[in-house]
Amino acid sequence: MTADSVQSLIDQLHEEAEMAVPNDETPDIGIVMGSDSDLPTMAGGKGKRPGAYAALADELDFAEQTDYTDAPDARFTFETFVCSAHRTPDLMYAYAETAEARGVDVIIAGAGGKSADLPNMTASIAYPLPVIGVPVQEKSVDSVIGMPQGAPITAVDAGKSFNAALTAVQMLSRKHEELRDRLVTYHQRLQEEVGDVSRDLHELGTPGFKDQYWREEE
Repeated sequence: MTADSVQSLIDQLHEEAEMAVPNDETPDIGIVMGSDSDLPTMAGGKGKRPGAYAALADELDFAEQTDYTDAPDARFTFETFVCSAHRTPDLMYAYAETAEARGVDVIIAGAGGKSADLPNMTASIAYPLPVIGVPVQEKSVDSVIGMPQGAPITAVDAGKSFNAALTAVQMLSRKHEELRDRLVTYHQRLQEEVGDVSRDLHELGTPGFKDQYWREEE
């Protein structure tokens, strides 16, 4: 028996897959996770490092699309769902099965625990759509990357959904020059930050650097 709330989402996904919505008005990236407890890793916050949400929304100017038929003004968007592989397998299957028809170009799938099956199952069902797996915990790594030959998945290190988002945008940038430019700009900002820190460390010396930088962080 499928719960009404789950069935309504399944029906919604299939209905959206039948709509003739232009690709520039559909989510470019789909983010799915096995539980809302994975959200701190997938989005950031609650003491976690920045996640996929931060990479897309804060660094690369993507907008989160919360209504399939009412896209935000931003050209590039992403959507977010919880699709438990074990508690709601029908929803997981429906999301992966309809993703391409709904205009999604790449999926980021995160799951935790020793049986982190959402990423690899999503990759199998959504094939040939690329899926980037995020092991939410170290103990999830083997489960996420353990795919047999002929059933590919791309994966990042445990907890690093930020890198998964960057990888997804790298894939999209091969056909969108604007995204390539955004990635280059982001990388140049990282280089500038390293260069500034290196110069300050050299010119202030270690004690002076610690006084300026470490005390500012206290």
